[in-house]
Amino acid sequence: MPVTTDIMLLIKNARIVSEDAISEAQDVLVVEGKYQAIGSGLEVPEGAKVVDAAGKLMMPTMFDTHVHFREPGQTHKEDIQSGSEAAINGGVTGIVMMPNTSPAIDSASIVRDLLDKAKQVSRINVYTSGCVSKGRAGEELAEIVGMKEAGVLMLTDDGDTVDDPALYKRAMEYATPFGMFFASHCETPALSGPRAMNEGKKSYELGIEGSPAMSEEICMDRDIRIAHATGAHLHIQHVSSGIGVKTIKFWKEMGARVTAEVCPHHLIFNEEHIGDFDTNFKMNPPLRTAQDNEELLAGLKDGTFDIISTDHAPHTHYEKTSVDFVNAPNGITGLETALVSLYHEFVTKGQLDWPLIVNKFSAEPRRLMQIPAVPVEEGGAAEFLLFDENSTTTYSKEFFKSKSINSPYIDQTLQGEIQLVVLGDEVLLEIA
Repeated sequence: MPVTTDIMLLIKNARIVSEDAISEAQDVLVVEGKYQAIGSGLEVPEGAKVVDAAGKLMMPTMFDTHVHFREPGQTHKEDIQSGSEAAINGGVTGIVMMPNTSPAIDSASIVRDLLDKAKQVSRINVYTSGCVSKGRAGEELAEIVGMKEAGVLMLTDDGDTVDDPALYKRAMEYATPFGMFFASHCETPALSGPRAMNEGKKSYELGIEGSPAMSEEICMDRDIRIAHATGAHLHIQHVSSGIGVKTIKFWKEMGARVTAEVCPHHLIFNEEHIGDFDTNFKMNPPLRTAQDNEELLAGLKDGTFDIISTDHAPHTHYEKTSVDFVNAPNGITGLETALVSLYHEFVTKGQLDWPLIVNKFSAEPRRLMQIPAVPVEEGGAAEFLLFDENSTTTYSKEFFKSKSINSPYIDQTLQGEIQLVVLGDEVLLEIA
């Protein structure tokens, strides 16, 4: 459980990352969970714990708006406590749970039960989304007002598409006046079907029936059109294709209230990584092409994508390995690998910079959830991590705090390491 600091914590010689810049080395004094002073050569107050951060980066912690903690119903894969510890391991101190649980999160009573449980077992800030339709069945509206009163802001049938456009339109007309917004897992079932990877040359080569990118793109365009007509705010989840990027850009230019997310795995990996049928590369939407990787990255850099999320989707080792690639469940874990992998794959190569990551993976996700960003500035609440660019992280089985280890990075070593995570006056993670 939480490890309370010595009331005062003095971070020495850290370069502070904001949404706009990286500072020169500075000292930061944290007193009772707030930044009391920031400057050079701060004196060490009596009783303060001193952390030497020379050569390291200090930045706001990350916030993930798209995670699957599998509670209720599938807690053998993950639960709120284990998922929260996985988040801390990845420098994340706030998350939004998806409602595709068993039973689905579609009523105020379930929302209250889960948030009450989170207060008891989680060391981070836990929020939940709620369903658009009862049981995610797409037939009648879920208990929208009750969930709003219980603390839900985001509505989604994530994992399923709301097939009936009339129902989706009615939901948007009903919920928008309450200040709620919608998130769409975009998929056209008749096109995607029970298929296992991107449709194209690689799927034909491997003999696997593929799901075409247009399955995602057609649904994306439909859902944004409905939102635009009703004045609703729609957030597009886990975009995977270049045409998807262009679709979002078009609708933003048209004035639609649309935001969108991209996941590290869709930026980094593509269908070529499935060559040995490794089920840790099976997900929905599927990994697409190297060209899609490039267009997604460009969309992140030019602002088409508002946020980065992980779509953290744990499955047990048995589920992922006891069947063939086609029949294995979709999804990979991401909370523990996202920040380091973004640094390793893009920052070290000059393709992304730290201020953009802080903007897209920390500040903007909080703003999407109508939560203030948490910059490192005097007077603000302390919610930060220290990152060592010169160290490495090895993703061994022992490293993971998640109950599941279905990660493409299992047994790999990446450049960069999260060494300290602080939330208020609690040290959540400390690596010497």
